[in-house]
Amino acid sequence: MPDPFAGCGADSINTALGCIPIGTPNAFVKFLIPKFLAAMGGVAFLLMIAGAIQIITSNGDPKQVQAGGQMITSAIAGLLFSIFSLFILRLIAIDVLHIPGIN
Repeated sequence: MPDPFAGCGADSINTALGCIPIGTPNAFVKFLIPKFLAAMGGVAFLLMIAGAIQIITSNGDPKQVQAGGQMITSAIAGLLFSIFSLFILRLIAIDVLHIPGIN
C-alpha cells in the first residue's frame, strides 16, 4: 500500500487534489478557500450557460425567457455574494481584528 504522506511534508497528506495540509486549521483553510471559490465560479458559469440555453431555446415564450433571465441573474448574484463575503471576512479578520495566521 502506498504511503499517503509520500511527497508531502510531515503535516500534510497527499491526495488527488494535491498535498492537503492537516497540521494546523489555518493552513487547511488557506488550502480550501481557493478551491471553494473556483467551485463557486464553475457552478455560476454553468448556471449562466443553462440560463442562456433556456433563453435561446424558448422560441419566444415570455415565461421561458423570463426564467432564463432570472437564472442568469441569480447566478451572478450568488457569485457576487460569495466574492463579497470573502472580502468582508478578510476585512474583519485581518484588518480589524488582526487574527494571526489568516493571510
